[in-house]
Amino acid sequence: MAGTQTIRLTATAKSAGCAAKLSPAILDAVLKRMPPANDPNLVVGFETSDDAAVYRLTSDLAIVQTVDFFTPIVDDPFLFGQVAATNALSDVYAMGGRPLSALTIVAFPVSQPPEILEQILRGGLAKMTEARCTVVGGHSIRDEEMKFGYAVTGVIHPQRVWRNIGARPGDAVLLTKPLGTGVISTALKQGKADPIWVAASTASMTQLNYDAAEALHEIAGADGGENPVHAVTDVTGFGLLGHAREMAIGSGVSMRLDHTRAAYLPGAIEAARGEFFSGGLANNREFLDGCAGFDRAVPDIYRSLLLDPQTSGGLLAAVAPRSAAAAISACERRGIPARIIGEVIEKRSPLLLIV
Repeated sequence: MAGTQTIRLTATAKSAGCAAKLSPAILDAVLKRMPPANDPNLVVGFETSDDAAVYRLTSDLAIVQTVDFFTPIVDDPFLFGQVAATNALSDVYAMGGRPLSALTIVAFPVSQPPEILEQILRGGLAKMTEARCTVVGGHSIRDEEMKFGYAVTGVIHPQRVWRNIGARPGDAVLLTKPLGTGVISTALKQGKADPIWVAASTASMTQLNYDAAEALHEIAGADGGENPVHAVTDVTGFGLLGHAREMAIGSGVSMRLDHTRAAYLPGAIEAARGEFFSGGLANNREFLDGCAGFDRAVPDIYRSLLLDPQTSGGLLAAVAPRSAAAAISACERRGIPARIIGEVIEKRSPLLLIV
C-alpha cells in the first residue's frame, strides 16, 4: 500500500463528492419534461425529487431503490469507500426503509495502482457490513476520473413511507448533522485544510443515518396517535436550502430557518471565510436566487454554508411541535447532534426565510 500514500485522491477529481452533481437548475428543467410513470404499484417516483423510489410488491411490502456515486471527497481510499457507502445508504434511511442489498458502481483509471481500488472497495464493504446491507455485485468501467458508489435496495411497508413532502405549518424543522463538508473538502482539495477539520468532516460523513432514522421511528410510534414525523429528506449536494426548498414546494408551505441554530463542523466557518467554494455551491446559489430570502443580519459566510453542497449529510425532518423535544432527546440518546433549526410556516414569498 506504499503507493496509495503518495496519491491525494481529491487532487485527481475536478469536483469533490456531492459537489460534482449536475446543477439543480439543469435537473429541474429536464425532469419536468419527463412523462410520469404509469404504474399503480409505484408508490414514490421522481416527480417530487424524493430521495429514493418506492415500489409496492404486496399490500404490506415495498422495495426502496436508490443509486449514488461520486468523485473522491477525502484522500484516503478506505475512507472514500466508507463515505460513498454511507451516502448511498442515507437515501434508504431518509425514506424510513431498511437497506438489504447493494450493487457497486466503480469508475477507475487504469493508471492508478489496483491497491487503491481494493482499499476503496474494502472501505465501502466495511460500512455496508455495519449497516447489515449485503454487497451482491456491481459494475466497473475505465475512467480517467475516479468515481465510486452503490445502487442500494431496501424494504419498507408501503403505508409507512417517509417522503420529502407533507410538512405542515407549525412543524419544527430538525437537522441531524452539522454543515460544512463541502467547503472543507474544497479546502482539502487545494491542500489548505487543517487536519482537524478533515477529521471532523470525515467522522460526520461516515456516520450512518441509521441512528437518526431510528430516533424518528421512535417518536413516530411513541403514543399510538397520528405520526408526528410529517416529512423527511437527507441533505446532500443541493445544500441545506436546496433540500429545504424541495420539501417546502412539495408540501405547499414555507420555512423560517435560523442560521444561528444550525451546527457547523469545526473549520467550516474558517473555510467559508477563506472562500473555499465549489462550483456546486455556485450552482446552488444561482438556483435558489429569488427563492431564499436572507435577513440583513445574516453574514455572508453563513449564507454560503447554508448553500454548501453536503456529502453524506444529515436528515432534515419536519416534526409536529408536540414531538420536537422528544425527537431531540431520542437523537441525543443515540449520540446524534440534532438541532431544531427553524419552523414551517404558511406559504409566502420568499419560500425560505433565513434569519
